[in-house]
Amino acid sequence: MQETPFCLRVGHLPPYSMSDSSTTNVTNPSTFILLGIPGLEAAHVWISIPFCTMYAIAILGNFTILFIVKMEPSLHGPMYYFLCMLAVNDLVVSTSILPKMLAIFWFNSREISFSACLTQLYVFHCFSVTESGIFVAMALDRYVAICDPLRHASTLTNAMVAKIGLTIVLRGSMLVLPYPFLLRQWPYCKTNIIPHPYCAHMAVVKLACSDTRVSSYYGLFVLLCVKGLDVIFIVVSYTQILRAIFCLPTKDARLKTFGTCISHLCAILVFYIPGLFLSLAERFHQNVPLHFHVLIANVYYLMPPMLNPIIYGVRTKQIRGRLLRLFTHKCT
Repeated sequence: MQETPFCLRVGHLPPYSMSDSSTTNVTNPSTFILLGIPGLEAAHVWISIPFCTMYAIAILGNFTILFIVKMEPSLHGPMYYFLCMLAVNDLVVSTSILPKMLAIFWFNSREISFSACLTQLYVFHCFSVTESGIFVAMALDRYVAICDPLRHASTLTNAMVAKIGLTIVLRGSMLVLPYPFLLRQWPYCKTNIIPHPYCAHMAVVKLACSDTRVSSYYGLFVLLCVKGLDVIFIVVSYTQILRAIFCLPTKDARLKTFGTCISHLCAILVFYIPGLFLSLAERFHQNVPLHFHVLIANVYYLMPPMLNPIIYGVRTKQIRGRLLRLFTHKCT
């Protein structure tokens, strides 16, 4: 078979050489090239400023949530345990992509090995699925607390919360596990360039030169059947929650009870609505400029880790009060 080189069509970017890039049907290419934001290379340093700021806020906010829940005994309950799981999950998701992204923006460090790319891809997508499961668990907590408050403590015990958390992690780990295994099977003879600042599943799938419908369909299955089912469960839970709230005798009681759900609802909207749009656009977009799609996708993936601790810190009275006491104590 005649050898065909990888096509490195990147406009004005300097060419990259790879030790094995001249082989047709390379099953495992040695490295991939991450472009960052295609078409906006000249503005990478400026783009890095808001991204770095968002990452710093996410790190500070989520560690603050973990610290407050650990130090405040009154917060040792199911709702706050799930919130801690969400904080840890957000730290992993943002850290799985941000350091490499900033290395591209600041130092032009574009190369990533094939194994490192698949590892990043697995961790990122695994914890994205896990985050969806955490929101389901939080919806379950709100459902039991409002619809059956007398059984809340006996139903969501610490042991039960631990089992739910383990189930969520195992579900994410097992569902995303086929991603890297399938990607290892495909030959890569088109190009080794990924037009993103990190290794996304569909971006790597599109580089393969064989029939990759299994990977594409399985990714769509994970999106629709996992996150789709999670959304259905959350909608059903909140339908019952709203029904219970409207049965309360006074307006003040209804508002107070509904107020305990506001933080969760805001976090759900931030996570699901843009995420569903971007996942479908990744597969079916026609006329969306690539640099716009990549830029908006990167902003979206950093928004939940940054906004979740702010939402819960501002809207949750117990966390807000503990935080104010902490700063007041330091000032005195």
